[in-house]
Amino acid sequence: MIGTSCAVAVIAAWGGFVAYEAMQAKSNLERARDHATTTKDALLAGNSAQAATAAGDAAKYAGRAQDATESLNWRAAAAVPWLGGPLETTRQITDVVRGLTDEVLAPAVQAGSVIAPDRLVRDGARIDLAPLREASPALADSAAAAAALAAQADAVDSTFLGAVDSARIQLQEQTAELSQLLGNVSTAAQIVPSMMGADGPRTYFVGFQTNAEARGTGGLLGGFGELRAVDGAVRVEDLGSNKELSINDKKPIDLGPDFEKQYGISRPTTDFRNSNVSSHFPYAAQIWQSLWAQESGEQVDGVIATDPVALSYILDVVGPVTMPDGEKVTADNVVELTESTAYSRFANDNNARKAYLQTIAGKVVERMTGKISNPKALLEALGQAASERRIAVWSSNPEEQRVLEGTVLGHTVPDDPAPYAGLVINNLGGNKLDYYLEREIDYTAERCVGDTRQSTVTVRLTNTLPPGDYTKYVAGMFDNPAGAPAGTNLTNLSLIATQGAKLNKVTVDGKPAFAFTGAERGHPVFDIQTQVRQGQTIEVKYELTEPVAAGEARVPVQALVDSAKTSIDVSTCRIAP
Repeated sequence: MIGTSCAVAVIAAWGGFVAYEAMQAKSNLERARDHATTTKDALLAGNSAQAATAAGDAAKYAGRAQDATESLNWRAAAAVPWLGGPLETTRQITDVVRGLTDEVLAPAVQAGSVIAPDRLVRDGARIDLAPLREASPALADSAAAAAALAAQADAVDSTFLGAVDSARIQLQEQTAELSQLLGNVSTAAQIVPSMMGADGPRTYFVGFQTNAEARGTGGLLGGFGELRAVDGAVRVEDLGSNKELSINDKKPIDLGPDFEKQYGISRPTTDFRNSNVSSHFPYAAQIWQSLWAQESGEQVDGVIATDPVALSYILDVVGPVTMPDGEKVTADNVVELTESTAYSRFANDNNARKAYLQTIAGKVVERMTGKISNPKALLEALGQAASERRIAVWSSNPEEQRVLEGTVLGHTVPDDPAPYAGLVINNLGGNKLDYYLEREIDYTAERCVGDTRQSTVTVRLTNTLPPGDYTKYVAGMFDNPAGAPAGTNLTNLSLIATQGAKLNKVTVDGKPAFAFTGAERGHPVFDIQTQVRQGQTIEVKYELTEPVAAGEARVPVQALVDSAKTSIDVSTCRIAP
């Protein structure tokens, strides 16, 4: 009896000691987390001294937490089936936090002020390129470590104890955010110096897309400019409208047999109006480079595309611009002015409308490349536009282009087998009705069983054009073989599907439809031509058999005026090597 009592006392004492260590580990982890957050904020604010101090404190407390979770008592308790789960999860969390302090924050602090937008962007919107280039190796190490630790955080075991599991989820979110931040900065350090003229002047064709008339990369090429970058400073020259681009005397370029078969009928490599029907931005960029070289004699080093919604994000930071007649163009009205109002205001004077749009673009660019009072906010605005596919960049330098293709700026159709559903709209009416188009996209697939699975891509398109009188330019149709009434949106809807996918059936509002079949970078493409009448919604459903392949499902959203609603219910498959 005495022996039993002693054993119980020993176990109770041991349990109490482990509980004490758990409380200490929890406290140290929380302190490490707080100091790590302070480090990140200090780096973004350009306060290198505070960042260094906070990083040191984060490492100190992470080390104390790790010492506790690596003790024999802790490991013994963690090995107890089920009951030890929270302790094992805590140990795994601590390993990640210690890795963050040692392998990520330390080299990030070494990179110093280049992570801070206010230090990186100088007066006149000039980027300080030398420090960025010098910090590139340290940033690359930090970004690689952050990515590895984010993956390690994702693999941390879940547990039944709510507080510990919440800490696990929070760690996963924070490591993913930090990995993305450092990855973006590292990528910038890798290519921005050369692309911004550190090694000699660079020139870029800038295309302003009118997404009231949809094209694969967003919208019709409505205006353009030439941007020159010299040692981190930029200026925009030769702003013009598409009426200055001729279509009858251009020589085509060869983008391969699949491109020619899929798009050749619209003469995309010689006619700017159809130059960006493919959603793979490098195709449009190479075409624009070719067309501009033939038009101007200038061989640009790269191509940039943007749209009025991106301009609204920029205006929200830099403030409104004033037109020659005193009209204010703001973040709130620039999209409506450029994609709707201008077509009624200048209904009988197309040249005046294009001059008006060109003036707006020029004023925004002038403001953006002038003195910037809040560089961080401007970079965040550009980041939002890029994440929504409203800014695209292509470089003629192969090494730079390889880097760009791995970023949100690349806008490529990926050449890999992971599940993919790219829905692309091209306006067939030659009107501006896509300003009123709203989209919903659903992508579902069966579980990862066998070699193939059934999947469905459902698209709902709504024409929200209000009642009223509209010009033929806005609501008419250049070609109307179906005899649809004015205000009808004639659309070519393409599904770029998973590599190897087979189309079983496509329906429009439940009725079978005919799909043209093509290919885009190894992906099958299924096109239907349909109409969306004023005030109505149609539902297009693609039923497919696709290979079971590793990787997360992707549904890239074409940058039109609306923010498409998307839903993905596709299991991520793990394929054994």
